[in-house]
Amino acid sequence: MINPDAGPPRETDSNIALLRKGGSVGVSVPSVGAPLPAPPWRPSSADSVSSDVSGMFRDLGGLLKHRWMILTTIAACLGVGLTMTLIATPLYTAKATLQLDRQAEKIMSRDDTTPIDNYGEEFFQTQYGLMKSRGLADRVAQSLGLAADVTFLKTMSGAAVPAAIKADARLRRLAVSDRLQAGLGVAPLRGSRLVSLTFVSPDPVLSSKVANAFAENFIAAAIDRRFESSSYARDFLQKRLAEVKSKLEQSERDLVAYAAQQQIIQFSEHSSPTATGASTESGTSLPAANLETFSTALAVAKTDRIKAEQKWRTAAGAAGVGLPDILQSPTIQELSQQRAKLQADYQDRVSIYKPDYPDMRQLKARIDETERQIQIEAGNIRQSIHVQYLAALDNEHALQDQVDGLKSSVLDLRGRSIRYTILQREVDTNRTLYDGLLQRYKEVGVAGGVSSNNISIIDRADVPRRPSSPKPLINLALAGMIGAGLGVALAFIRNALDQALRTPADVESLGLTVLGTAPALKKNTVMLEALADVRSPLAEAYQSLRSALQFATAEGFPASLLVTSPWQGEGKSTTAFAVAKFVARLGFRVLLVDADLRKPSLQTVLGADNTVGLTNILTGGVGLPEAVQPTMIDNLFLVTAGPASPNPAELLSGPRLKLVINEAGALYDMVIFDGPPVMALADAPLIGTGVSATLFVIQSGRTTRPQARSTLNRLHLAGVHVIGAVLTRYAPAASATGHAYGYGYGYGYDYGQGAVVVGQAGRGNAGLIGRARHMIAK
Repeated sequence: MINPDAGPPRETDSNIALLRKGGSVGVSVPSVGAPLPAPPWRPSSADSVSSDVSGMFRDLGGLLKHRWMILTTIAACLGVGLTMTLIATPLYTAKATLQLDRQAEKIMSRDDTTPIDNYGEEFFQTQYGLMKSRGLADRVAQSLGLAADVTFLKTMSGAAVPAAIKADARLRRLAVSDRLQAGLGVAPLRGSRLVSLTFVSPDPVLSSKVANAFAENFIAAAIDRRFESSSYARDFLQKRLAEVKSKLEQSERDLVAYAAQQQIIQFSEHSSPTATGASTESGTSLPAANLETFSTALAVAKTDRIKAEQKWRTAAGAAGVGLPDILQSPTIQELSQQRAKLQADYQDRVSIYKPDYPDMRQLKARIDETERQIQIEAGNIRQSIHVQYLAALDNEHALQDQVDGLKSSVLDLRGRSIRYTILQREVDTNRTLYDGLLQRYKEVGVAGGVSSNNISIIDRADVPRRPSSPKPLINLALAGMIGAGLGVALAFIRNALDQALRTPADVESLGLTVLGTAPALKKNTVMLEALADVRSPLAEAYQSLRSALQFATAEGFPASLLVTSPWQGEGKSTTAFAVAKFVARLGFRVLLVDADLRKPSLQTVLGADNTVGLTNILTGGVGLPEAVQPTMIDNLFLVTAGPASPNPAELLSGPRLKLVINEAGALYDMVIFDGPPVMALADAPLIGTGVSATLFVIQSGRTTRPQARSTLNRLHLAGVHVIGAVLTRYAPAASATGHAYGYGYGYGYDYGQGAVVVGQAGRGNAGLIGRARHMIAK
């Protein structure tokens, strides 16, 4: 109720002194037209990490929010999986194990040629492809007689076989092969040469039989391919042998004919008979052999001549019997002994007889005769040495003449042997090729009759005792995983499509500082009653918001504050009233102005007279003191919207608004404007440019991100200073953000569920409003 005894508001009091003295709180009255600080809601790069973290928590919160949809999706997938498992036909898997040994297949083998060999991964991949081939499937079908009866097709499909397949043998064979290929599995064991052949069918006996048939027919097919390859090689080699043999015989005939024509005779050092009866000859020609022989004899003759010549020169230059040949002569040695004996005898007698004594003369004559014989023998020996020298010289000359003649013959033969050498080389080449082909032909003939194979069965397929599928636990686990993935995907999609701002983290993602959150009220709870009870969560929340505003600026509370929101009904009037009430309870003089000239609500909430209000002040009809009304709350004064104006935007854009703001700021510690919503109206930006700060009110779950951004862009373009935001009707349990956002309101209280639309107190039960008004004064 209006207090008629209340005096006009004073310009200053102890509250202003307290605000300006404390340093932490105070009132700042900005001058008209003063530059405003940059809007705080613009995001910066420094907030990127916190934005990422908040985004992660927001995604987790979205999952928790849609947990029932996720659980429902999982339950549905589990049901589908269980149903499919129960109605599925049991399948049995039989497994046979084979060993694949790498083996080279050679058609040609030569010492200087490395055979082509599949020793790499291509060999095994080829074998796996052969196992899955249609040819092997046809072979298995033929060996088991599966194409002759439709029982196999009926067992594999579990349904009746179409009449067209029953009537056509070709279609039936193709269908059986397709079923065999579809049921066959090839699984190599990594790091080994083992490979598993599996077959899956509804009949365990059939699975075992077909798996073993695949293994056996694969080995048989490999042997057949080897035999076919060997037959081809034999045919190929046989044709090549005939060709090469004909070439060899012709080349030998050409060689013999040319040798006879040119009278070329070759001496062979060794010969080896061939299949044709000819021999492989290699050696030298007759002139070359003679030249070699006479050259050797000439060298010996020269040596002998040199020795004889040296010996003769020694003998011719030596005198007497000093030559070694003379001294070594037995005749000379015997005559020398006789002479020595006679000379000794002469010396013995000369002392007795005179030299003229007949016996002495006779002995002397004998000595002289012996000496003469020695000289004659020495001369004969010298003559013999000279004769030997002459003979050696004649022999050398004769051999030299012979060698010179043979050289001419050899040179002439070489000119005639060029063609012979070419023919001989062709004969040798053809003979070598023929021998190699003949040897390979014999080897292929022997190998073609051997049934050895490089593939062997290690384990035969046994009849499986239990089905391999379906597997209930695995199917249910897969169904649960698919359901969880699908549910999470749907939750993320729904959460991504949901652009509503529900949590403080969502609001902060816009770059705004969340100064407070107002909880949702219980059903049938009146806002005024909740604010009157200081222990209620709503009162605690707005007291926390009051504390945040006290430290929102360096000077304390903003001197003038606009409270606005994107849309009507988001809680801006409740927030403006609650902030004004709790600031006034601190002893500050607060003026609450209802600046929503289109849909005012404060006069209804506070039961004030709306005859004179803001519109009268802006038109100049009354002054500010005449329009101020006291309320039942100490230190809280009200200016209602006043009579409805046909054009509120023109009133707010005039110069009177800034004068009113400056005048109110000089008379009161804090001026709070309950402004109109921003969207589709120009009123809020006009008011925001004249106040110190603007408080942005967002209702949880109603305003979307694009709407909030558009609203903030309009305020920013107008130069409005937005200090922060308030999130109303916020229910943490319902939003399920997955993390706590701490303002601490409601500690020990029950948050409750449900909500009362902001402004509902003015439209609700009159008795409840009246009771609440009495509680406000407490």
